[in-house]
Amino acid sequence: MVSFTSKNIKEIAEELDCGLCAYFHKKTGHLLFIPDEEALSDIDNEGWESEMEILENNATDYCQIKKWTSNEAFEFMEDFAEQLTENKFLQNKLLEALDKKKPFREFKFVIDNSSDFRDQWFDYKNKRQQEFVENQLNEKLLEE
Repeated sequence: MVSFTSKNIKEIAEELDCGLCAYFHKKTGHLLFIPDEEALSDIDNEGWESEMEILENNATDYCQIKKWTSNEAFEFMEDFAEQLTENKFLQNKLLEALDKKKPFREFKFVIDNSSDFRDQWFDYKNKRQQEFVENQLNEKLLEE
């Protein structure tokens, strides 16, 4: 049975966050990453030909690892804001940002200008993304 290390899970989450699609070989666990054409519509696929060819020629041997949805990403931000009970001012600013018309941009603006909490946000976001990937991998491995 295929298994993944925390290093693999971290790599998958990082590549998904950068706009790549992630796949794993069902028997070997080999990871493949290719550009997500929806997220990176203007990217040149040059340099990805070998990965794309492997995937094309062996499509049934690979399983895609989906990226979290924008609703799930919103939930990550909301959960982070709600757990900031030691800083009610920042908590309120972040929650207000999430209620605005462009919540992702507004949240980013507030968190980018919050010094120490910016690093906490990125640590939290990375952790949640890795948990998302790990849960998905566990579900897919149980299906096999």
